[in-house]
Amino acid sequence: MNSLQCLLCTVCPASVTKGVDMANEQSKLSDELKTMQSEPLLPVEKKLIGWSIALGIVLLGILVWASHTFFPGKP
Repeated sequence: MNSLQCLLCTVCPASVTKGVDMANEQSKLSDELKTMQSEPLLPVEKKLIGWSIALGIVLLGILVWASHTFFPGKP
């Protein structure tokens, strides 16, 4: 144990046990995710993903057009 860890143990011993609790919770979470069954996307979720991607592409096109129109590069 280095001097910083010793200092933390004496100042706040709860910080040491909290790290152990976090590791325990992460292992529980990973075990739970491994046992979960995958669920297919609902049709409304598929539409939402499609519309979000389409909107992003359209807005990116508008941004490119605006930058070329209003801020032309040096020829």
